[in-house]
Amino acid sequence: MLGNDIGIDLGTANILVFVRGKGVVICEPAVVAMDIDNQKICAIGEEAREMIGRTPGNIRAIRPLSEGVIADYQITEEILKYFIKRAVGRRLFRPRIVVCVPSGVTTVEKRAVLEAATQSGAKEVYLISEPIAAAIGCGLDIAAPTGNMVVDIGGGTTDIAVISLGGEVVAQSLRVGGAHFEEAIVRHIKRVYNLAIGDRTAEDIKITVGSAYPNQDRKMQIRGRDLVTGLPATIELASSDIHVSLEEPIRSIVDTIKSVLEITPPELAADIVNNGMVLTGGGALLEGFVQLIQEETGVPVTLAEDPLTCVARGTGEVLNRLDQIAQSSVLTSRRTRSR
Repeated sequence: MLGNDIGIDLGTANILVFVRGKGVVICEPAVVAMDIDNQKICAIGEEAREMIGRTPGNIRAIRPLSEGVIADYQITEEILKYFIKRAVGRRLFRPRIVVCVPSGVTTVEKRAVLEAATQSGAKEVYLISEPIAAAIGCGLDIAAPTGNMVVDIGGGTTDIAVISLGGEVVAQSLRVGGAHFEEAIVRHIKRVYNLAIGDRTAEDIKITVGSAYPNQDRKMQIRGRDLVTGLPATIELASSDIHVSLEEPIRSIVDTIKSVLEITPPELAADIVNNGMVLTGGGALLEGFVQLIQEETGVPVTLAEDPLTCVARGTGEVLNRLDQIAQSSVLTSRRTRSR
């Protein structure tokens, strides 16, 4: 039955759910609003995100995933149950689930994901690395004996991998992503303008005037709290100003891409020069990122079509061929039965 199979991109910023035969059916923030007085969940996903910065003292917005891995096991399990139930309805079957994890996760972190997915009602759980899933979602032939390079810039991690013959030949996972861009913007505005802003405002700034390349020229007005007077205040920001705040996390990503290229076998490096590298993930949408990486590395760079859903679409392709590839090295770990 087609609806039995689900692919989940368990991201730090967003959770995407792919249902076999339907496509991506859910794309919502990985946020939970919790009443800390009675430890009950008030809202999950988009509804919880709307509460950030606007809740009474007893309601707290929590992100249960930090830098691509589970920081709060119980809440992650509840999130998975909630989204799986929304994706498949109230049917009695237990679905098979493919979950994406960063390429650098430890065995303990993998076990936590397996346990959370299994306890949420899955019959079988398979793990696949995010770069492999992203490459499949981009339409790359990962089984071919040629080198393909994928850079997946997520909310909490950036996964960089050179893929050939169905596996990662060279891979590095950097715990820097879109959330770190926002943190850098918050710190910069506090330091330069004495203005306190929230996470949602920082995200709006990143999307509207954020730039990885210094020659952009866009402006926007933002509102926050003046740290000197304590009163609401409005300032105007330019993209060149925000570029300064983003230099450090962007430099970390570019340097890691270079280090992966430096240790790539020569034959595969030649393939990458010919084929280029592909950027996926929501962080890849930052203005000027493609141009900057291309200039820094000398390698052609392509932005994937709909980079935010690439990993989730990759799980969909895996689900279509799950019976054939269940024993292959593409699926790095699995659990065949829930308790």
